[in-house]
Amino acid sequence: MALVFRTATQLVGLLVSLLGWVLSIITTYLPHWKNLNLDLNEMENWTMGLWQTCVIQEEGGMQCKDFDSFLALPAELRISRILMFLSNGLGFLGLLVSGFGLDCLRIGERQQDLKKRLLILGGVLSWTSGITALIPVSWVAHSTVQEFWDETIPEIVPRWEFGEALFIGWFAGFSLVLGGSLLNCAACSARAPPALGHYSGRSANSVFIPGKPNCRS
Repeated sequence: MALVFRTATQLVGLLVSLLGWVLSIITTYLPHWKNLNLDLNEMENWTMGLWQTCVIQEEGGMQCKDFDSFLALPAELRISRILMFLSNGLGFLGLLVSGFGLDCLRIGERQQDLKKRLLILGGVLSWTSGITALIPVSWVAHSTVQEFWDETIPEIVPRWEFGEALFIGWFAGFSLVLGGSLLNCAACSARAPPALGHYSGRSANSVFIPGKPNCRS
């Protein structure tokens, strides 16, 4: 029963980490980190991501333009690019390493200590990937809130608001943290003792003779 629970925890942790990694990649390339609605022209909505800005028109669809210069971006967007790339890379390494440490994988069955270390390392990488994804998303959200309530900006100037990508990024980060924690818990849980088949086999092959020590048949 303990082995089944341990294996199930490993698989759930790996799947949750995989979900968080996929959502992290989607968050990186979505152009919806910030949304802007113009009161003067309700037919247009502006969005901003890490790579481009887009204008959505009800009649003309969506048109996007890439940023001309990386250095011209605000500090939170520049650093967010780097952190999101780092998060995606760490998440991929975490999934790869954790996969080799699963109990259900028959490769390296006789090297349980190595598989345990791989599982712990994979969990730490996934956990770190989640934190690395949460930092830029939360930073952009904080900057958006500060700009929205900035009293020095005239009220007639449109304000940026939270985009859908921020919520996806938060969910991705928490999924990676949860998945890494589950993998570490599974790795640190007590493993079922080796099967008693060796002992049982010896017992089955021995014959009890009264007054004499047991001997093999």
